[in-house]
Amino acid sequence: MPRRRYPSDLTDAQWALLAPLVPLPKAGGRPAKHARREVVDAILYVLRNGNAWRALPHDYPPWQTVYGYFRAWRLDGTWERLNAALRERVRVKAGRDPEPSAAILDSQSVKTTEKGGRAATTRARRSPGASAPSSSTPAACSWAATSIRPT
Repeated sequence: MPRRRYPSDLTDAQWALLAPLVPLPKAGGRPAKHARREVVDAILYVLRNGNAWRALPHDYPPWQTVYGYFRAWRLDGTWERLNAALRERVRVKAGRDPEPSAAILDSQSVKTTEKGGRAATTRARRSPGASAPSSSTPAACSWAATSIRPT
């Protein structure tokens, strides 16, 4: 019985573009138990919906398998290659050069400090009494609300 299709699943045309870019199972190893398309669809489901890996629906491959592929492909650069290939395709289709020729950065994109380096990331020192409850905090006065009641 084929599994239920989700909105995040790739169409046949989309898979035809991505399939050559997805690594094949390693030669000489154990045969793959799950189709690459199912794994990619499961990864897209998690990424598109913002789910935890463990919340992956049961009709996809096990979450451990899916996360294992996601992590391996992140480490070996597969996602970077996929993104670059798709970006180039979109740019060529739009009649532009395959590689971007410029980038724009503004003050919202790049944050810096005057000091820079490690000096800017040192933690502030706390005084010894900073963690003691103050009499003005609700935690310090909570006993009053429960033990002193007007009669």
